[in-house]
Amino acid sequence: MGGHHLPKVPDASIYKVEDVPELLEVQKSLSRQGLRDPWLRNEVWRYDVKQFGTHRQRLMSVLFRGFGIGFAAFLATIGIEKAFNIDYTGGRHAHGHGHGEEGHH
Repeated sequence: MGGHHLPKVPDASIYKVEDVPELLEVQKSLSRQGLRDPWLRNEVWRYDVKQFGTHRQRLMSVLFRGFGIGFAAFLATIGIEKAFNIDYTGGRHAHGHGHGEEGHH
């Protein structure tokens, strides 16, 4: 089932801590304390703006995903209701109680 090939795994040598200023600062800070993080290179891909966008771009993508389709569906619904004179109030004004023939209970 599925595809006929394995996913392409990039060579680890393309990920360099030196290419990411934020991680380079972490590496220098650790070095000043005599420490080293051998796994720091595994975080480099997260900072690839070309592939994943900035933090703000990713946030906007998550928050507004589907907004275009939802707004189009909203407009279509309003258009259909207006075209077919669909009225969900049963012919009454939907302003609440106390406006017209309605008695108080």
